[in-house]
Amino acid sequence: MPDLPTLASMSILASLILYALLGGADFGGGVLNLYRREPRAAARRLLVARAIGPVWETNHIWVIIAVVVLFTAFPRAYAVISTSLFLPITLMLAGIVLRGAAFAFHHYHPHGEEGQDRWERIFAGASLLTPLLLGAIVGAVASGDIGARDAATGISWAWLAPFPLAVGLLALAVFSFLAAVYLILETDELPLQEDFRSTALWSSWGVAVLLLVVLLLARRGATEFFHSLLGRGWSVGIVFLAASAALGAHVSLLRRAYGLARVCAAAQAALILAGWGGAQYPFLVRPGLSIPATAAPAATLRLILIALAAGAFFLFPAIFLLFRVFKREALFGRPRSPSPGE
Repeated sequence: MPDLPTLASMSILASLILYALLGGADFGGGVLNLYRREPRAAARRLLVARAIGPVWETNHIWVIIAVVVLFTAFPRAYAVISTSLFLPITLMLAGIVLRGAAFAFHHYHPHGEEGQDRWERIFAGASLLTPLLLGAIVGAVASGDIGARDAATGISWAWLAPFPLAVGLLALAVFSFLAAVYLILETDELPLQEDFRSTALWSSWGVAVLLLVVLLLARRGATEFFHSLLGRGWSVGIVFLAASAALGAHVSLLRRAYGLARVCAAAQAALILAGWGGAQYPFLVRPGLSIPATAAPAATLRLILIALAAGAFFLFPAIFLLFRVFKREALFGRPRSPSPGE
C-alpha cells in the first residue's frame, strides 16, 4: 500500500485529472467561441453557454482541492512553485476570474445592451490563455529548471522555454478536443453535431502532433523527465493505452458513435495526465524536491487524507446529482419517443 506522502500526491494528480476532464472541457468550449464567421457560429456559442452554464462554477472545485492539498501536505514544494512561477500562476488565476465574470455578464445580460461582444471576446480570450498558462506551469515543474535556486532568487522564466510552452499548447488542444466531443451530445441538431464532429476530428490530430512535439522537446528541455517517461516498466503500457484511446475516439467520431467517442476522449486525456504524474514521481518539483522530502508530518497527512475521504462521501453524490439534473440527456441519453401505436 502506498505511504501517506504518496497517497497525498496521488490525490493532487486525481484532482488535476478531474479538473481537466470537467473544467478543461469548459475552457475548450470557450475556445470554440473564437469561430465567429461560420454560418452557425451564433448557434454554436449559444449551445456552449447552455452546456457549461449549470456546472462551470462547480468544476473549479478540483483545482481548489489540488492547491489546498499541495499547500498543506507539501508546503515546501508549494513555496517553490508559488514563488518561482508567481507570474504565470497569477495570470492563470486572473484568466479564471475574468472568464467567469465575462461569462456571467454576457450570458445573463438582461436586455442585450452594448458591450455583449466585448464580454464574449474576454470570455473566449481568457478561455484560450488559461489552459496555455496551466500547461506551461505543468511543463516548467517537470522541466527541472525551477527548484531551490529559483525560490531563493525569485521569479523564474522557465515557463517561457519551448518545452513548457509546447505543454501549454498541448493542454489547449486537449481541452478543445474534449469540449468538441462533449458538445456533440448536447444538441439534437444534426448540422451542429456535424460542426462539432469536424472540430473534434481536427483537434484529435492536433493533440497527436503536439504530443510528438512535446516528446521531442523533452529530450533537451526536460531530460530527466523524458528518460523517466520512456524508461520505466509501465511506460509501454500507458503509451499503448493512451494511443488506443486516441484511436478509439477518432474511429468512433468517424463512425458517429458519439457516446463511445466521449469515453475514449476522456480516457485519453486522463492517461496523458497519469503518464505525466508517473514520470514525475517521486518528485513534485524536479530536480531536488521529492515527495518524501517535502511532505508535512505524518499526523498532518493523515488528517488531510481523512478530510478528503469524508469530503468525497458528500461531494461525489452531490456532483452526480447536479449532472443528473442538468445533464441527464447528454450523459444518460434522451428518452425514447413513443411510436405512433403506443
